[in-house]
Amino acid sequence: MTSTRARFDALELTVFSQGVAMLAEEMGGLLERSSISPNIRERRDASCALFDADGRMVAQAAHIPVHLGAMPESVAAVRACGAAPGDVFLLNDPSHGGSHLPDLTMVEVIADANDAQRIIGYAAVRAHHADVGGMSPGSMPFGATELFQEGIIVPPVRIERGGVAQDDVMRLVLANVRTPEEREGDLRAQRAACAAGRTGWQALYAKLGADALGDAVNALLDYTERRVRARLELLEGAQGRAADALEGDGVSDASIPVVVHVRVQDATLHLDLTGTSPAVRGNVNAPPAVARAAAVFVLRVLCDDDVPVNDGVARALALTIPDDCVANAKRPSAVAAGNVELSQRMTDVCFAALSAAAASIGVHDLPIPACGQGTMNNVTLGAPGWSFYETLGGGQGGSARGDGPDAVHVGMSNTRNTPVESLERAYPLRVVEYSVRRGSGGAGASRGGDGIVRRYQAMVPCTATLLTERRRVAPPGANGGGDAQPGRNLLNGDVLPAKCRVNMKAGDVLTLETPGGGGWGFRNS
Repeated sequence: MTSTRARFDALELTVFSQGVAMLAEEMGGLLERSSISPNIRERRDASCALFDADGRMVAQAAHIPVHLGAMPESVAAVRACGAAPGDVFLLNDPSHGGSHLPDLTMVEVIADANDAQRIIGYAAVRAHHADVGGMSPGSMPFGATELFQEGIIVPPVRIERGGVAQDDVMRLVLANVRTPEEREGDLRAQRAACAAGRTGWQALYAKLGADALGDAVNALLDYTERRVRARLELLEGAQGRAADALEGDGVSDASIPVVVHVRVQDATLHLDLTGTSPAVRGNVNAPPAVARAAAVFVLRVLCDDDVPVNDGVARALALTIPDDCVANAKRPSAVAAGNVELSQRMTDVCFAALSAAAASIGVHDLPIPACGQGTMNNVTLGAPGWSFYETLGGGQGGSARGDGPDAVHVGMSNTRNTPVESLERAYPLRVVEYSVRRGSGGAGASRGGDGIVRRYQAMVPCTATLLTERRRVAPPGANGGGDAQPGRNLLNGDVLPAKCRVNMKAGDVLTLETPGGGGWGFRNS
């Protein structure tokens, strides 16, 4: 390791890091331009990353934290299946590298262009598909108690073997979804994005050679690890605890505790979820990969903006999850909402525990925000022949750096919105209001950001499924800041539960008022 570090100075590492990150960004750009559904083309609910021959993540695009932090599990699952050069795998099984079923992950095994028998890396693309079957349109069902109710389950299977398409596998997948043409188009876009990653990685491999590229990857991951551990050294010996809860699981309204104990020892961040709820009947469970993604995101936020995001970040993390835990889902637990809602609550609680740990040793200037909206506000509308899904932004928490921004996706979500014009052209829906929910952010020296108001009018009869949070308990402020306003869901003006499925008639209006972000610090007045 010492000799590897000596061969690369800071400038060389920066150039290499930016170069491989740009390969991942190019994958994402191609995916967005070639996909069919507004969910991927417009909202960009997808993520791209490149891995070396040992399955270590070398670079990721600036996409979705909950995707990217969990994708190493997908590549590991593919490698465990005896992956061969030129193979392309598809998967979504939470117990074999997936997160929740709508997230279909494609992994291409990259071969050396001059030696077809040698694996030199992996290109991975995860995208949220607007329907993968299951008990309700959109495959984000309310009230699911088994994974089998949520859609088709795809273990790591080859859709190409040695570069030869396995059309029967694709036919099987498409036969189990409500919108096969749209799904096929989006899967072809994922395939094109993987191919772009493969071409870029092969070109880099040919330019540098196997040894130089391997040395550069080792040096980059080592550099990232050093930067992360250097930040953690400022918190050496710190300990803290925080607790919060989810507002029911879709089967029961009982609160679901989420507890995180934080300890920094030997420049390693130890996160222990002991005390968190056991697995529940509803679908807010999540596989350990989602908990890992939340932990990696929190650790990355602690660091300076120029720290690369790769496998080196996770080296400074130690995660303990009890065997019977809502964040350690086992088949056949339902998980559709865990990926989106449990991940958000885990992020909030990890930040709060870190803040308590830092305060225990007198450190108060870390870039830890107050709680943001704490939900992805999942909205699914559909009927035979069409299915629409999106998540909605809200307020970000204030911090020592300043006010929280308004109307943005926060925490584990980094998608864009669905433009009104695109939504209305693709689906029998109208957006009758889309505005900032003024005054919903918490007060403080740094105020929390405001949420949004989004009203959908159904033009035809359809169903609406909502999986939301922070409707009962407001996002809390931090360091003396005020709480934000909780969110509200309404149908024709009548309040709906946080998690529900309702039938809409033509002309009905569904309204989501999303939460604001908590304020930070005492306000001088």
